Amino acid sequence: MSLSTGTSQPNEGLILSGINNIYSVYSENSVYLCEIKGKKLIVLDNVYNPLAAGDKVKFSVDLISNTKGMIIERLERQNEFSRWNNKRNSPQTIAANIDYFICVSSAGNPPFRPRFIDRVLVMAESGINVLIVLNKSDIGLDDTTVTRMEDYKRMGYNYIICSAETGENMDKLKEIISGKISAFVGQSGVGKSTLLNVLYPGHELKTGAVSIKHDRGRHTTNYSKLIFEGDGGFIDTPGIREIEIFGIKPDDLGFHFTEFLEFSDTCRFQPCQHNNEPDCGVIKAVENGLIHPDRYESYLRILTSLEQGGAV
Repeated sequence: MSLSTGTSQPNEGLILSGINNIYSVYSENSVYLCEIKGKKLIVLDNVYNPLAAGDKVKFSVDLISNTKGMIIERLERQNEFSRWNNKRNSPQTIAANIDYFICVSSAGNPPFRPRFIDRVLVMAESGINVLIVLNKSDIGLDDTTVTRMEDYKRMGYNYIICSAETGENMDKLKEIISGKISAFVGQSGVGKSTLLNVLYPGHELKTGAVSIKHDRGRHTTNYSKLIFEGDGGFIDTPGIREIEIFGIKPDDLGFHFTEFLEFSDTCRFQPCQHNNEPDCGVIKAVENGLIHPDRYESYLRILTSLEQGGAV
């Protein structure tokens, strides 16, 4: 994209999406296609994407085209949700400046995978309101799923069990996120785009079938994009197969499992990794049924990955 040298004074705008380093920037009811001035934001090194849907930026408009521009600065983020991009060996921000982070899972087809939710909760601990949405309730919930969802509630996380197919609790979900900017994230096939089509009819987001062979979904969204709806809006994100934890030291991982906190003060060793240490308050809580054993298993798996040189 070739831009003229005549540009306006800096404006403030909002990133809607970005593909191949060309960003759609919304400002005063107009959308501009913008590049990053100098090809790089100086303060952001070693990241896969310096800007994400929801970012606020300063940019100048090309005065000849009046539809293109140059991004000068990314403004301070209120919050963000990122994952580790193994292919590029760097962090990748999925969404920024959001009011709600909606973690979508499914009761079946593909199977309920609470360890994906656990990893999302670890990475979303920094000032983001998380809502767990269990879609496809029309398939039916087994006792294990119900117990796990109730355990999230006991830990202080809100959840909704719903069905985009039958409409169960869809009005309740829409009421919660109305007027907010919400980012929807989930593994492929859980029905994220179908949920959005029911919540926000008219946008006709692509949906895909679940692979019978692998019991997992196929990607239908290729990049994150912010879409306005009324006084709020939503960020649709690509389906994610797995969340790899990064930026957390092994000794600090326990602080990201909220139910550990009331027991960790009683550990003999400080800090304690809650693994093989004697007189560990967290291990005793697991043994006494005060911490769900599968949540503890999630913790141990993440801990192992970090100890083995994971993305920290």
